[in-house]
Amino acid sequence: MQSICIFCGSNFGNDPEYRRAARDLGKFLADRGISLVYGGGKAGLMGEIADAVLRNQGRVIGIIPEFLRKKELAHEGVSELFITDTMHDRKAKMHELADGYIALPGGYGTYEEIFEALSWLQIGMHKKPIGLFNVNGFFDPLIRMLEHTVEKGFAKPENLELLITAGDAETLFRRMERFEPRLVHKWA
Repeated sequence: MQSICIFCGSNFGNDPEYRRAARDLGKFLADRGISLVYGGGKAGLMGEIADAVLRNQGRVIGIIPEFLRKKELAHEGVSELFITDTMHDRKAKMHELADGYIALPGGYGTYEEIFEALSWLQIGMHKKPIGLFNVNGFFDPLIRMLEHTVEKGFAKPENLELLITAGDAETLFRRMERFEPRLVHKWA
């Protein structure tokens, strides 16, 4: 994997570990020569991870829609900044440039982005690994919800394996490198 798309909050959240994890992941990516592809913002965890990659001489590719750039949310110090017309264009460009995805803690936008990548993987539109950086158990309720979805018959048990989770960058990335998508017929 030469580039990883990170989905994360444009806020910091209320646990200082989220910021630490973003910095650690940014350093991890830079140290391994892996480009960061992300939403192009300078606020919250988005800015934190971009700054960490840049501080460690890594490459940062930001992708931001014009309407957010106009609100002065764009990180102008990134290696490369793409300006898109829409949020949909932004996500399409992120998908084009990334070899895999990792979600850090975040809000609705983070969930929407990770679920889109996951649903695309489920139906075979891509074969890229998807990881949850489960900082202090942030994603535990989400994982339980996905298990509940399987229990209620809306997804197959094998589809739980499409999402890789770990609480540290090294373990998460190692698992993502070994990922082999096992696509299962979605419909009963």
